[in-house]
Amino acid sequence: MKIFGREPAALLAFIAVAVKLAAAFGADLSSDQQAVLNAVAAAIVGLLLAFMAHDALAAPLYGFAQAALALAVGFGLHWSADQQAVTLSFVQVAIAMFVRTQITAKTPPQALGQPRPVA
Repeated sequence: MKIFGREPAALLAFIAVAVKLAAAFGADLSSDQQAVLNAVAAAIVGLLLAFMAHDALAAPLYGFAQAALALAVGFGLHWSADQQAVTLSFVQVAIAMFVRTQITAKTPPQALGQPRPVA
């Protein structure tokens, strides 16, 4: 799969170098902030690939939420570990509520109304 006509690894390498370039030429970014920016970029690319592949989106969405929260904390959000845990729990339940409505039974529809044979 390609994003903007490029391989995802090449796109992530470009983003990583762009972050380093920005830090080298004036952006006041610590090494931790640079790492978090790259992690968020990887989470976004993973989410895009899952969406493009029509794959399950629950795990990539949750990973993106975790990366976004890490980014916010890395740039000064002052939330306790409890606040972060509750927020991520909410995200997980919200994702589960959507995913639950998208699941279909493996039993064919015509078999649902038929009586089962008695043994």
